Amino acid sequence: MGWLSLAIWTPIAFGVVLLAFGRESQAQMVRWLALIGSIISFVVTLPLYSGFKLGTAAMQFVEKSPWIARFNVNYHLGVDGISLWFVLLTSFITVVVVIAGWEVIQRKVNQYMAAFLILSGLMIGVFSALDGLLFYVFFEATLIPMYLIIGIWGGPNKIYAAFKFFLYTLLGSLLTLVAFIYLYTRSGGSFDILTWHALPLSGTAQTLIFFALFAAFAVKVPMWPVHTWLPDVHVEAPTGGSAVLAAIMLKLGAYGFLRFSMPIAPDASHEWSGLMITLSLVAVIYVGLVALVQQDMKKLVAYSSVAHMGFVTLGFFLFNDLGIAGGLVQMIAHGFVSGAMFLCIGVLYDRVHSREIAAYGGVATTMPRFTVFALLFFMANCGLPGTAGFVGEWMVILGAVKANFWLGLLAATALISGAAYTLWMFKRVYFGPVTNDHVRNLKDINAREFVMLSLLALAVLGMGINPKPFTDVMDASVANLLKQVSVSKLN
Repeated sequence: MGWLSLAIWTPIAFGVVLLAFGRESQAQMVRWLALIGSIISFVVTLPLYSGFKLGTAAMQFVEKSPWIARFNVNYHLGVDGISLWFVLLTSFITVVVVIAGWEVIQRKVNQYMAAFLILSGLMIGVFSALDGLLFYVFFEATLIPMYLIIGIWGGPNKIYAAFKFFLYTLLGSLLTLVAFIYLYTRSGGSFDILTWHALPLSGTAQTLIFFALFAAFAVKVPMWPVHTWLPDVHVEAPTGGSAVLAAIMLKLGAYGFLRFSMPIAPDASHEWSGLMITLSLVAVIYVGLVALVQQDMKKLVAYSSVAHMGFVTLGFFLFNDLGIAGGLVQMIAHGFVSGAMFLCIGVLYDRVHSREIAAYGGVATTMPRFTVFALLFFMANCGLPGTAGFVGEWMVILGAVKANFWLGLLAATALISGAAYTLWMFKRVYFGPVTNDHVRNLKDINAREFVMLSLLALAVLGMGINPKPFTDVMDASVANLLKQVSVSKLN
């Protein structure tokens, strides 16, 4: 079994094992087993980075074996500079989420931990699949554990939010399956994604494929105006669910644009880039202003995620190296920062049981250690230099200026609104006098929470101070993608 198969199936295997320990008396053992499983799952992804060869756009760690031989469907895996970091990000965030749910989850602990471990393996499968049908199976299968996480451990309106999440994302993906079947027949019976990249297609076919794929990937990002499911889901999801959703699941859609839409339909991607850039700018500017008026902390960060992911799609459809690499860096940085933001909200909610900004004030007085971590993550969300949040946004803005000065100027305005809603929330929650007894009686973070936040702080600072390891891995694959999208495939 290769490293990618180990990365996929190790967490899934641990998740399945956890389902066998359902008694309440076994809850503590389940927690430790889940932590061990998540750490082992992270460790088996490390050789993917240490053994990754720089300077080549070729797929690495490739595994291929027949799956459904009659239809030429293969268990085909591989990673390049575009997908590698998302495999490591997924396994890393899973460790953090297991630690985050250690004391908070008191019922059906084995099912909760199993859902996250299985989800981790499925998401790694999405980033690793080189067979179209295998990708689709992994892509759709991720909906099941997240649906259960929201629907079982969510808030008062959890069933509504779970159905909304499931229906939006499932319906959008059905057109993608139609596009995959068309590409299968057009390529002479192959689901190989790299074969699809080289397939000559007419302008009409490219446009139809582009929008069929757009239906799934834009909803998953989510892009404006199909973003309305995200705030509802974040508000109702448990803290761990919100962290994984923001840190990783939103990236599945953005990754799909790079792996499928742009290289398979390059002419259509160029033709409709104006629409994509416009929708991205609306997300960056308008949704940022919407975040400014939110009273619920989770909803504010949810809208913030839509705005930050707008930077990602903006960078991709600029069709230059800075834009695409910046979009990739922004995806990884957003994974660290947004996950940390939701976990910080979870720390407060576990104590006060309220997400309303008005329910807080003066938290820095009673929780000084926690406030230091929160300040770092909030500053990263603003795009402060020296943090992960700065690097990707700055690269995308430079890429936008390179393409068109006015695009760059519009994108840069998001830094103002981003700082406004982030600092506004931080001021009202953490600064000022202690406003009520709930805040006055708060206890600072414990050892478990300190470890959880420290891991994320190291990631945020490490990427912000030295982003070169991240960009070095991406360079050759970004250059290859730009080459693919610059050549017409009209037949």
